[in-house]
Amino acid sequence: MKIRDILLSEYGKASSIPSPVNRMMTDFAIGFRDGYDINLGVGYVNENTIPRQQIQNACEAVLSNPEKYRASLNYGGAQGSPNLIESIRKFHIDNRIGGITKNTFNTKDIVIGANGATSLLESITHLLPAGIVFTADPMYYIYCNDLERKGFTVIAIPEDNHGLETDLLRAKLKALGSGKAAIQFFYVVTVNNPSCTILSNRQKRELVEIVTELSYEIGRKIPLFFDNAYRDLVHDSTVEPLESALCYDQLGIVYEIGTLSKILAPGLRIGYLIGPKGTFLDSIIQRTSDIGFSAPLINQEIASYLLDNGIEAQIEKVNNGYREKAKQVKTWIVELLGDNVEGYRGGSAGFYYYLTLANIATDSNSDFFKFLTRTTGQKDIDGPSHNPHPKVIYIPGEHCVHPSGEMIDIGKRQFRISYGFEELPQIHAALKHMKDAIDYCSEKV
Repeated sequence: MKIRDILLSEYGKASSIPSPVNRMMTDFAIGFRDGYDINLGVGYVNENTIPRQQIQNACEAVLSNPEKYRASLNYGGAQGSPNLIESIRKFHIDNRIGGITKNTFNTKDIVIGANGATSLLESITHLLPAGIVFTADPMYYIYCNDLERKGFTVIAIPEDNHGLETDLLRAKLKALGSGKAAIQFFYVVTVNNPSCTILSNRQKRELVEIVTELSYEIGRKIPLFFDNAYRDLVHDSTVEPLESALCYDQLGIVYEIGTLSKILAPGLRIGYLIGPKGTFLDSIIQRTSDIGFSAPLINQEIASYLLDNGIEAQIEKVNNGYREKAKQVKTWIVELLGDNVEGYRGGSAGFYYYLTLANIATDSNSDFFKFLTRTTGQKDIDGPSHNPHPKVIYIPGEHCVHPSGEMIDIGKRQFRISYGFEELPQIHAALKHMKDAIDYCSEKV
């Protein structure tokens, strides 16, 4: 008798097929040669920004003060460490993050995720019914891929230089007609990944107005999630101070997702959600309990200590480092790639540049991609099979734009590079390889 394989849910079936970016990064990682190949695709923070000594000191301080940091090596509660929750609250109020004041928290609460900000995003997909989700295009491809695997329909609205275009959003909502009843939530990254476009205060305020009006029209609250992963990494002094959408939410629909990964260390796995008290936040807490409580308590207490002791200096140090790298990388982009770059975004916040080439395809089947991954089939380009010439990885724009959206064609000429993880000499070398790749593509035309 033939035995069938393990029965998977629809999500399980979808997850058994790796996403395009998953496949690409896995393929590249096989045989990756540290110090030789260059990875501008990975979204890691720069190792030099991680305050190792301060983290070690914080760990010792936590373990030596069991009265304040109670049972720090044991299980914690599902909502998160009371110390960390208070530290996050104090950090926002004392530094007037986004204009937040003590009054802002009168009707709000904070929940710590089980495993960084991503675990909170993943919980949202389990707690809200499948339906339509609006986001910006280019989109945060990792989360949007997950949404579609879980049965959601993602509608991506193109962004301009100030973020998601609200006029296009209004037009799309009008075109949906009665289909608007299927809308479940809105998800917007305030410093967009992949483009690092900073959502302006004006467009942020308009988004709150649009979703508030829509909630009244449909007759139920539609949550609006702002992902602030890179909010603390605005290193361009000419950018207007970013306002928190919590400050002008009258209906109780705005939620902000924050993380300490970019300013402290991703390995601490600290992500948090700020939002209106009520059943949704209660459901997030229960979901966190179901999947293993919040992040390791010792990590939360370390993070609490760091927020209470010198976080401002740490953020300044991190931003100074990324500011200088952004300036230098921009100079090299102009010098090396020149007129071949039709446009670019980024360089003012976070650690990405999102480039559009004039007449060169960048997708995973393109000559540009094959040149940089040494898969052209030409020995003089690729090098010997046992030891290829240096490889360079980036995130092709084809993976960053929605496959059913309006940016699918231009996405084939776009790509994201990170100036976060690799040091400047490696980034310079990578851009020189990209110049050679462009020359190679031009010769083939």
